[in-house]
Amino acid sequence: MVPHEDSRDDDGLPALESVRARIARAARVAGRDPSEIELIAISKTQPVDAILALAAQGQASFGENRVQEAQAKWPALRDAVPGLRLHHVGQLQSNKADDAVALFDAIHGVDRPSLVTALARAMERAGRRPDCFIQVNIGEEPQKGGCAIADVPSLLAEVRAAGLPLAGLMAVPPADTEAAPYFALLAKIARDHGLAGLSMGMSGDYETAVMLGATHVRVGTALFGARLG
Repeated sequence: MVPHEDSRDDDGLPALESVRARIARAARVAGRDPSEIELIAISKTQPVDAILALAAQGQASFGENRVQEAQAKWPALRDAVPGLRLHHVGQLQSNKADDAVALFDAIHGVDRPSLVTALARAMERAGRRPDCFIQVNIGEEPQKGGCAIADVPSLLAEVRAAGLPLAGLMAVPPADTEAAPYFALLAKIARDHGLAGLSMGMSGDYETAVMLGATHVRVGTALFGARLG
């Protein structure tokens, strides 16, 4: 396979090195340990050689948002590079729960009771238990997935009753607005419910997310360049 040319930042640093350095700097500003933050390279629509190029530099966590695309790419990738960790990001259809549980190590889009039920049944059948993040519609946008802020307590209760491995909360702030208030709100909701995990922050705002408590940042463009589809 032809090696993928490494993406680089404006200073000529390899993209992965640059993103890791920025995460570490933001963590130090916030008085945090950078090792507490998991960088998820969002590899949806990216070719296998681009993923392998990052894996060769030591990147272990990747994210996909389509089960079918992940099924086509990831069994071979995991054979080639054992130990990779795969996250499902975005919306997950309930009828894909079995496939998602079989393939992913974490699911970041748990947002409704029907999906909780489907995932619980799938985990029981598979004997496999991916981490689960409740997705919150933090900006109350009708076009976005995620449970309403007011529904977080009831959905949390359902997740806990179903015995899903609850990792924390996930959210995507509204586009073209200052993300910090939304990150701060998600962090407050998590604290109020005794949750440690915060999946928040993408290519344009991951440093802000880290300073406000993110434990998982989902970075695509800053690592791979523009999406291919």
